[in-house]
Amino acid sequence: MKLILTAPIEHLGVPGDVVEVKDGYGRNYLLPRSFAIKWTRGAEKQIEGIKRARDAREIRGVEHAVQVREQLEALQVVLPARAGESGKLFGAVTPADLALAVKKAGGPAIDKRSVEITKPIKAVGTHTVGIKLTSGVVAHIQVAVTAA
Repeated sequence: MKLILTAPIEHLGVPGDVVEVKDGYGRNYLLPRSFAIKWTRGAEKQIEGIKRARDAREIRGVEHAVQVREQLEALQVVLPARAGESGKLFGAVTPADLALAVKKAGGPAIDKRSVEITKPIKAVGTHTVGIKLTSGVVAHIQVAVTAA
């Protein structure tokens, strides 16, 4: 099955790549999760748009990744969440919540899949979260979770 990737897939490719995969993998995993679209001549024209969007968000090398890491680590990220009187959250903080909080704090737009939470955040307080920028550069930010 020939597909056009719309999300980065490890060991397969990046958005905009045209890949050939087994039918079951494409039909049961990539297409339902919107990680890819079927390749057609009409969809071939969308590849340029996908690649332009990827280039706008993408880290352009180690030097750029280090600059973004410094920018992220300098941010004061505050994340309001619903919590009980004891400080325990109703649920947990998700990577999508963290990506949105970084954007609201004035940081760059980051992909929720690049947020690495080592231990689930289920309480009010200050927590350290990793953001993978490239294979060798990870930004560690302090997130202050407050009761909303």
